Amino acid sequence: MRNLRFRSAATAATTALVAALALTACGQTDAVGAASKPDDAKTVSTSTPTSTSTPTAKDEATDKPQDSNRHNAETAGTSSGKSGSGSGSAKSGARTTCTGGNTKVTVTNVARPINHLLVTATNTGKGTCDAYYAPLLGFDDAQAVTQINEDSKPQAVVTLAPGESAYASIALGGDGSPDIAAYQLSVHFAGRANEGSVGSPANLTLPKGTMISDTTSVSYWQSTMADALTW
Repeated sequence: MRNLRFRSAATAATTALVAALALTACGQTDAVGAASKPDDAKTVSTSTPTSTSTPTAKDEATDKPQDSNRHNAETAGTSSGKSGSGSGSAKSGARTTCTGGNTKVTVTNVARPINHLLVTATNTGKGTCDAYYAPLLGFDDAQAVTQINEDSKPQAVVTLAPGESAYASIALGGDGSPDIAAYQLSVHFAGRANEGSVGSPANLTLPKGTMISDTTSVSYWQSTMADALTW
């Protein structure tokens, strides 16, 4: 009887111990499970950045300057091509015939010799021009050009660089006294072949009181004013 009680008490103690161990085991399992959550969260948060395509974005950013450089190179090539077309400027400076379009023409009175006017043609173009023969003059509504003094022919054609001038004198009286009033003067330019006028003329107003005669004449173009006024 005493032994049965002892065994019952021992069995109860054993059962209580097993239950306590079972409860402890369950608590530890829950704690381990709870501790794993931060690990899971950490794993998720670390995997998130790896999902962004950073290398691709970098590659795209790298590609843009390359395209820009290529575009700049092509633009530079185009610009240099345009600057190479400067041959047009060289052509604009080519030698040509002096006309009313590329010269500024004036007519003025002179003190000496008497009864003379001076015609001046100044090259206003970008290139050299040649003043051939003599100016072809027309006073007012004259049907024929003024006669030319052949004795005034120079040894060479007068060539004008930009800004330079050619000169011709008008002997108003010729062999007689001027007695015809004149108001307007048209100055035409001869071509190289001397077969009439070329280009546009210059239309001028004569100095007040200008008188001409039937024998009025004009000299050839000269390179200096002094040479022109000897005729």
